[in-house]
Amino acid sequence: MPRFILLELDGVMQSWGGHTYEDWRPTELFPTRSGLLGLIGACIGIERTDTANLNRLAASLRFAVCSGSRTITENHRVKSIRLCDYHTIEYARKVDGKQNENPVQSYRWYLFDAVFAVAVEEMPNAPVTLEVITTKLCKPIFTPFLGRRSCPISQPLLADNRNPLANIFEASDAIEALNKSGVNGSVMYTEATELATEHKLRIRDVPMYGRIRQFSTREVSIHADKEK
Repeated sequence: MPRFILLELDGVMQSWGGHTYEDWRPTELFPTRSGLLGLIGACIGIERTDTANLNRLAASLRFAVCSGSRTITENHRVKSIRLCDYHTIEYARKVDGKQNENPVQSYRWYLFDAVFAVAVEEMPNAPVTLEVITTKLCKPIFTPFLGRRSCPISQPLLADNRNPLANIFEASDAIEALNKSGVNGSVMYTEATELATEHKLRIRDVPMYGRIRQFSTREVSIHADKEK
């Protein structure tokens, strides 16, 4: 059976970058593949320029995400909202690398009060194992954040931070794995082809590591009605 770990992404702010045009920086409604690989890679201590190890990590994992809500009391939950932060920037960088002489308007979007459960699935013969990943998630080399540096985590990423290997478990598929999470939610997003549904979303968030920052697309299936 496949092996999994569950991450709980909880923070006051999160931002999972969509297609951006420098001064216009939207967020997707759930954590992106590039963002999740970046979070785990930071914990492991992989430098951004280390394309070999970044590709090894990317080949090791698949992700499924459950979008949840923050529980305030037993009968009161707060749903996440998406808001824009507008500000101006002096000496902004141009495409050619030079400084802009005029202030630039910037629109940056964030998710507030968002909570996500992420099922991290280990691929067969994974170059980077879950044993390595869980150990580093508990004692990260670089600081993890929820999409952007301005979005710190509010609690540990793993349920058991004292015994990293206890977080590894087997499940028949990513949906069964997500059902073991403590996140109350109703929508799941999976990239496993065997869990494909007729409700699909194409998203350009697959990092192509190299000298130039580029992304390719993937297809995500949407599953509804996850009951807790």
